[in-house]
Amino acid sequence: MAQIGDIVEGKVNGITGFGAFITFGDNQSGMVHISEISNEFVSDIKAVLKVGDTVKAKIMQIADDGKISLSIKKAMPPKKPSAPAPYVPDSSYVWTAGKQEGSFEEMLSKFKQRSEEKISDLKRKNNDGRKKRGGR
Repeated sequence: MAQIGDIVEGKVNGITGFGAFITFGDNQSGMVHISEISNEFVSDIKAVLKVGDTVKAKIMQIADDGKISLSIKKAMPPKKPSAPAPYVPDSSYVWTAGKQEGSFEEMLSKFKQRSEEKISDLKRKNNDGRKKRGGR
């Protein structure tokens, strides 16, 4: 008799819109819900499973009335995480000290000045062209 957590091998003997029925062992059967068929999204079960296919499934639950819930995706070996791609710097950009616009303090001062000019321009435009709320 199969127990919760067992991996069983069986044949698909029926397909519905919400799942597939699997027969395994000593004429036992269970159902795999559509969400437990694959790690990928499945919109049409018939595109993934066919009646007569042999599959492995994990027993997830056995109800009091004897109904067995199965999972094909949990019977699959876990995916190994892929290693991140190594960092490769962009070779088209080359930093050189000669391109600087002076010292750090001078560059910071110019940045602050440009920022203040942009903010005052935005404030001036908002105050000049401001409409009253609800007005046209």
